[in-house]
Amino acid sequence: MSRRRPRLRSVRTKLALVFFAIITAAFGLLYFIATPQLESKLEQRQLDDIQSSAQDARSQMKGVINADYKEKVLNEKIRGFSEETDARVTLLRLDENGLFYTVSDSRTDKDAPFNSALSRKALRTEHPQTEIGPLAGEELAQVAQPFFRGRKEKRPIAVAFYARDLNDVAEAVDLVRNRVLVATGVALALALAGAFLVAQALARRMGRLEVAADEVAHGRFIDPLPVDSQDELGQLTRTFNQMQAQLRQVDVARKEFIATASHELRTPIFSLAGFVELLQDEDLDEDTRREFLETMSEQVARLQKLSVDLLDLSRLDAGSVELHPEPVDLSELARSIVNEFTPALADHHTDLEIRLPDVGPEALCDPVRVAQIMRILLDNALRHTPAGTQVTVGAARTNGTAGLTVTDSGPGLPNDSDTKVFERFYTGDAARGAGLGLAIARELAERMDGRLRVSSASRGTAFTLELPTDGNGA
Repeated sequence: MSRRRPRLRSVRTKLALVFFAIITAAFGLLYFIATPQLESKLEQRQLDDIQSSAQDARSQMKGVINADYKEKVLNEKIRGFSEETDARVTLLRLDENGLFYTVSDSRTDKDAPFNSALSRKALRTEHPQTEIGPLAGEELAQVAQPFFRGRKEKRPIAVAFYARDLNDVAEAVDLVRNRVLVATGVALALALAGAFLVAQALARRMGRLEVAADEVAHGRFIDPLPVDSQDELGQLTRTFNQMQAQLRQVDVARKEFIATASHELRTPIFSLAGFVELLQDEDLDEDTRREFLETMSEQVARLQKLSVDLLDLSRLDAGSVELHPEPVDLSELARSIVNEFTPALADHHTDLEIRLPDVGPEALCDPVRVAQIMRILLDNALRHTPAGTQVTVGAARTNGTAGLTVTDSGPGLPNDSDTKVFERFYTGDAARGAGLGLAIARELAERMDGRLRVSSASRGTAFTLELPTDGNGA
């Protein structure tokens, strides 16, 4: 049974923390980076607006400066410029000592604050100067516009100083900041709630998979899990169901193989034990004793074949089968293997037809393993067909491969067994073998980069071994 995870290590908590961190980081960037940039841009826009308005009113301001207006009229003119530019306007002049003094102010304040340094810089550069900074305890957008008399030798006569408070900007930015904080709080609450709900659903589905995997790990197969989504977990569930189905098939095949192998081993062993007891009888005649010995020899051969098949399978599974590929004339190899089966063919009353070219085809393979596959195919043709069945052995080169074919004219394979005959432990007739030969043959063919295929009809079955060529064969 799976152990319960600590809350802080659960997927639900981790996913919620990730959502929390992402949203906090996003709104933090918005609050500490985007908002100050917004404030800076709004302030700069205010400053640009004052500068543009001052430039538009420059000619009128110069006319006012050059005219000899009385103080009351001058103050009214300056207030007019203040309304046009939406800024406080202060008209400055220089005294004999080169110090600025206020001539007129839009608020009629003789002690109106102004930026002396910015004004001097404007006179020195002969161009308007701008600045955003504190003045008399307020954050102001400031513009100093110089005026001169004379074209060649410009003599400074006045500076028009414009100042606009940035309270509107500060209020707008504060409003944005407050909305960001509120939105952050709401988003965090929704993110945490959503993360917990999503993580809970995911954890439930993963827990179901965990319990199912634990059951399978203990050898208890369960019904397929429902695939209720098309996401990664749905695909994982689908893969798990496929894995369980394959494991179930392997488990069933393993049990069947154990039963078959036990039967295959028990039958000849019990038979041998019985014949040994019979042979201990001194009253047996010589013919009977010879018959018993022949039967015992057959049972020993059966045991030898089964043990060799099991050993070959274990080596294939362990990957310890060594292959030594070389160019091999399949016709020559097939003839040598057919000659080994001459006595068996005669006992089976089989009419063997050989369709082998004099030379080739040539394949790149391990001759020992190809000979083993040929023996399995010929033995299979004799074991699973009635006596007198015709068997044909052929070789040819097609589509860049070299092939050997063993065909019999027997009753053919059972329905829907074409794909099963190569499976381990499968046998259409358990009394005639453990069903290991073709499985071994197929795996050996694949290890040599070839394949073993079967085609069957109502009268006859053909097994074809296809192998890669060496590139130089005819």
